[in-house]
Amino acid sequence: MMRWIILDRDGTLIREKNYLHEPEEAELVPGAAEGLRLLAEAGYRFAVVTNQSGIGRGYYTEKDMCAVHKRIEEMLAEHGVRVEGWFHCPHVPEENCGCRKPERGLVDRASAALGFELSEIAAVIGDKECDIMLAKTLEVPSVLVMSGYGRAEYAKGARGDLNCEDMREAARQIIERGIRCCKKAKYSEAT
Repeated sequence: MMRWIILDRDGTLIREKNYLHEPEEAELVPGAAEGLRLLAEAGYRFAVVTNQSGIGRGYYTEKDMCAVHKRIEEMLAEHGVRVEGWFHCPHVPEENCGCRKPERGLVDRASAALGFELSEIAAVIGDKECDIMLAKTLEVPSVLVMSGYGRAEYAKGARGDLNCEDMREAARQIIERGIRCCKKAKYSEAT
């Protein structure tokens, strides 16, 4: 059985920059590529799901966003990491769509496009409470990383099943614990 990791983009893979739309401004979060490489070597595959309300607000276009994704793919490829698919919600929160995280629409779209079952999702990794809530909706383990908004979200009470300093730590813990599609996993919090 394939094991899939659902990844957030901003603050998790790349540094958080409000409404990023210039590819040359994309910077990997320290430890992100290394952590993903460890997971890839352990047999995990990746899909990115990201809220991109900047499109709905008219700040940038889907073409701009795709150029950023291409740049991230290039940076990750330098570390031997491949993202299988990129799925985004272009809507503003007020639209109450079914694809904006924490709704599961993006994951359903990823599952259909990439051919995996929801039972094959090992974890959702992100830096916001909406990522944790998405994992709960899917009934899969959640990982809150302290990059991006993670530390502030943690201070406000957000908790994942795993709470990790960065993607390297998340990868080590996922691999060590053998997280696999378990619905009620309980894990210790990062110190």
